Amino acid sequence: MALTAGIVGLPNVGKSTLFNAITKAGAEMANYPFATIDPNVGMVEVPDKRLDRIQELIPAKKIVHTTFEFTDIAGIVKGASKGEGLGNKFLENIRQTDAIVHVVRAFDDDDITSVTGKVDPVDDIDTINLELIMADLDAVNNRLGKVKRAAKGRSKEALAELAVLEKIKPVLEAGKSARTIDFSDDEKPIVKGLFLLTTKPVLYVANIAEDEMADPDHAKYIDQIRDHVKDEGAEVIGVAAAAEEQIAEMDDADKADFLEMEGVKEPGLNRLIRAAYKLLGLETFFTAGGPETRAWTFKRGTKAPQAAGIIHSDFERGFIAAQIMKYDDLDQLGSMQAVKDAGKLHLEGKDYVMQDGDIVEFRFNV
Repeated sequence: MALTAGIVGLPNVGKSTLFNAITKAGAEMANYPFATIDPNVGMVEVPDKRLDRIQELIPAKKIVHTTFEFTDIAGIVKGASKGEGLGNKFLENIRQTDAIVHVVRAFDDDDITSVTGKVDPVDDIDTINLELIMADLDAVNNRLGKVKRAAKGRSKEALAELAVLEKIKPVLEAGKSARTIDFSDDEKPIVKGLFLLTTKPVLYVANIAEDEMADPDHAKYIDQIRDHVKDEGAEVIGVAAAAEEQIAEMDDADKADFLEMEGVKEPGLNRLIRAAYKLLGLETFFTAGGPETRAWTFKRGTKAPQAAGIIHSDFERGFIAAQIMKYDDLDQLGSMQAVKDAGKLHLEGKDYVMQDGDIVEFRFNV
């Protein structure tokens, strides 16, 4: 499932540092604007402790995590929507992603240059969002002319799109993102077809100081960021990017010692990856035993045959049934046999909607 989250923000807010920590891909870093021009793409394992528990109870030869893709997009500056700072190219890179991870600087350090001359995450958010809004407004205005001409012929499709465009335009003109609009089920496919930047789901990541890692929810700038984006319904998390990059390079023993010293239960990146995964409506089912205990990504609302097709197209084509048990039942009862004895091992058909945490064996015939 090739869904990707684009990491965006002003230059020097820690985007590439965060990307390095996530993927260990070695994206270029430098203390000057536009160190990143072409987007770097990297895959990361989605941390999930359930895999270890399943492996403990239903041993297999190996564990395989599911993965998620991040794209590190170059820093955007004021005027990007008009082409400033290679802005058109950067905006197009954002357009190719499915979600936005918006990184803002939320730490004080005189040694790290700020392109705005001050640490003001709210102003940084507004700068980026305004550029995305202006780019979308240009796109909507360009589309409106064509659709109005088509609507004169009373085309049902054109009239429906015109209504959506006229709903979006005043919101953008007011300086708000299109994702703040409540679209109907009929309107959503039309909106999706417009490929607007500000309809993409967004996760705000505050790049906090290392000494705030133990309590990121109460870091210095977190509350003002949350208050500022509350109308979007967006999640805000705090991550110390520089520290996370160091952690990512440590072996397991050193990592555990460092986290204990900092009073941290798990790396902040784990929270970030799970939040980005959730942002796109992604969930996980498992297969267990035999060659591997494995996690698989599916889109919320996926039915059993389509989930089977994620493993192999033959599984979907020849789908017969899915034998399902819930992770929580296995965890609590302690064995597959105990789950079966308790009557909690179910055989489901083609209309079954997959649930996060399902442990499944697909039955098929081709």
